Amino acid sequence: MTRHDFLVKWGVYALALLPIWFLEAYLLPHFPILGVKPVLLPLATVAAAVLEGAAGGAGFGLGVGLLSCFLYPDANGGFVLLFALMGLAAGLLTQYVLRQDFWGCLLCSALALGVLDAVRILSRFFFRAEALYPMLRLAGMELWISLLFTPLVYALFLWVFRRVPKRTHF
Repeated sequence: MTRHDFLVKWGVYALALLPIWFLEAYLLPHFPILGVKPVLLPLATVAAAVLEGAAGGAGFGLGVGLLSCFLYPDANGGFVLLFALMGLAAGLLTQYVLRQDFWGCLLCSALALGVLDAVRILSRFFFRAEALYPMLRLAGMELWISLLFTPLVYALFLWVFRRVPKRTHF
């Protein structure tokens, strides 16, 4: 794959991330579902990782982690590492354990959202002394409602994957 092909491919993936980011940051906060705002950036990280593998998923997760630091009010620099690890783990899981299809993406998305919520809950529970049960209830609702958007996110990234340059094997 040439440098140009590489830049085009990841540039198109970054452009595909823009509607997901816009939906999460500007549209969905005004129309919460059952009082919960869905989280879509981890879904985008997982979708790219499922389609592109562990290395691509980790790199894309790094970029999405940087974006999440600006989007989430409770995010810090650790989210950059967290999203990169989410992409790496989803890529490895679908390369070696699961299938690289929608169902693998759905399972990895559920795991990624669960890890993200666990990190957020533990940090609030230990450092701010907030009640555990309401946070668990909210995290569970957020996970299920966010998973409803997995088909949309996966379809967008699958469309990109089928149209961007691929590495040729001789």
